[in-house]
Amino acid sequence: MSWLRWLWRQLTSMRTALILLFLLALASVPGSLFPQRGTSPLKVSQYLRDHPKAGPFLDSLRMFDVFASPWFAAIYLLLFVSLAGCVLPRALVHFNELRGLPPEAPRNLSRLPTYVSWNSQARSEAVLPNVVNDWKSARWRVRHDGEWIAAEKGYSRETGNVMFHLSLLVLLVAVGLGSATGFKGTVIVREGSGFADNVTQFDTFTPGHLYSADKLPPFSFTLDDFVAEYQSGGQQNGAARLFHAVVTYKKSTTSTPTKHLIEVNDPLRIDGVSVYLVGHGYAPIFTVRDGKGNVVFQDASVFLPQDGNFTSTGVVKAPDTVPQLGLQGFFLPTATKDLRFGPRSTFPAANDPQVFLSAWSGDLGLDSGIPQSVYKLDTTNMKRLGIEELKPGQGWKIPGGHGTVEFTGYKEWAAFSITRDAGKGWALGSSIVAIVGLCLSLLIPRRRVWLRITAQPTGGSLYEVAGLSKTEAPGLTAEIEKLAAHVRKYAPEVAHVD
Repeated sequence: MSWLRWLWRQLTSMRTALILLFLLALASVPGSLFPQRGTSPLKVSQYLRDHPKAGPFLDSLRMFDVFASPWFAAIYLLLFVSLAGCVLPRALVHFNELRGLPPEAPRNLSRLPTYVSWNSQARSEAVLPNVVNDWKSARWRVRHDGEWIAAEKGYSRETGNVMFHLSLLVLLVAVGLGSATGFKGTVIVREGSGFADNVTQFDTFTPGHLYSADKLPPFSFTLDDFVAEYQSGGQQNGAARLFHAVVTYKKSTTSTPTKHLIEVNDPLRIDGVSVYLVGHGYAPIFTVRDGKGNVVFQDASVFLPQDGNFTSTGVVKAPDTVPQLGLQGFFLPTATKDLRFGPRSTFPAANDPQVFLSAWSGDLGLDSGIPQSVYKLDTTNMKRLGIEELKPGQGWKIPGGHGTVEFTGYKEWAAFSITRDAGKGWALGSSIVAIVGLCLSLLIPRRRVWLRITAQPTGGSLYEVAGLSKTEAPGLTAEIEKLAAHVRKYAPEVAHVD
């Protein structure tokens, strides 16, 4: 039991809480350095493709799911226990202090950092009641006896400190409960296509430990139009100036369709679920025919942007041809005229759209039973047929009689993050309280002042006023002088008579 008590004291010390808080901040760093599955699943997939050796190793360390990893949860829970064991007793002590009175005057006031004394012929019983009233009017908490007065001010400093730490506890609870009782998912929707709030419709879906997919609200929406405008020229050439999606949503299968505009930081909110607009890109439209002229693919294929000018890559798979046909491509919204560095776009808007296609024939590997990315073409058992550049409306006759492909145009797609976080309101409120408490604890000094009246054998009394502050308080001396002036009104100074 003694060892357990020792461990508990170590865990609930403020030093341990500070160390755990530092570790929590340090553990959050990979969450900003690496893409996270909860917010950027496409970037995670791309990172794994670009780093075939380091990617799986980092994934085994949960670097792409930092905030859902066991090691992050361990730090989180230890910090919560440490703060609870440290702050709750401290809050109780402070509550008792608020109900208590200032401590008695020290025996030797002259040892305090700020000290004033003088002699007066005024009698203490006539001075003390008036001084008590004046100090109380100056918003000091006062305690007095027959020969001394104790006053204290600045309780809000410790109140702010307790508020700050208690709000951290509430914040941790809110984040934890919000994560456990909610979910987070992402989906890419093309213009003209829709989404229904069902697990099978998500590209990624991460439910909380206490959330069941059966509780998903039955809403749906269709992406009617996506609009993005960019600055042309200047230092911020290509920067987005307009970014929104027009959707038509239904709360249930029987409700009336309603239009809504989704913008950055202005989501669509339905039954406690928020639909955020987090990304966009292009989906070129292809019509692929086999060697006999039969249409084997006719749709818009989502291409993923690779840079700020939306140079995008994607694939088209036609498994119904014999042999199977696959296309790898680059979509360039504004194609460059200088191809020394390869195909790339010079502006994010589709001012001069082109695609560069590479055709492959063979086995796509779809019948192997191994899951494949819809954005990647496995060319292990395939043969390259040729490369071609196309503009909208142009076609290409694939060499070897494998058919034709036509680039008929493009659509835009939007990426949505769909989340339910029941604790975000509490998290916001506790964050505001934490900021207020921190301001109080930093700006308000805690001060104590005493007045002692000592009768002198030669007649008259010695009046002493002294004070101290728990922190550096540059205005303490001036405040002591001001309080001493209140006393001098009723006990004027006289020359000392030996």
